[in-house]
Amino acid sequence: MERSNFGFELSTRWGQKLVGRFPRFDGKVVALADGRQQVQLRMYTRDVEIVGHPRYSEWARGDRFFGAQTWPAVVFVSRPYDPETIKRGGALAGELNIRGIARPETLTVQPAACERAGLDCDVVVIGAVRRSDYDMGAFGLAVNDRVVFVLRSRLREAPAESVP
Repeated sequence: MERSNFGFELSTRWGQKLVGRFPRFDGKVVALADGRQQVQLRMYTRDVEIVGHPRYSEWARGDRFFGAQTWPAVVFVSRPYDPETIKRGGALAGELNIRGIARPETLTVQPAACERAGLDCDVVVIGAVRRSDYDMGAFGLAVNDRVVFVLRSRLREAPAESVP
């Protein structure tokens, strides 16, 4: 996944918006035999940062939030979906694993801004989860429970097949 940006947004009880990002991640889209696809994403928590706030970045990696030393990645594996979902938008159901807690979650694919979404423009996926569902309820007096993931993906174009 080239030129992708995987991040999240939090808000404080005082209305401040905090933007987090995963500088290191990997993922792939698997073509299934029945024509559907499945996405598999891994975002590494040891590198997570809260943009513009080094102290908050340390907090986000710490035991009371992502717990990066014990749980080095946030993982999302979608259920199989129709490839048209990437063009027209819609639900992307799957399993999200944070801190070793796996839960079903549904993210929303935004309608594509171009014909070849993922190649010529970003595939944008947004989804909100509750921190408390993943044993991340610390700092509840300062930070709201809701976390919004914002995933902007670009794919590497598959090499053209040679014809003999």
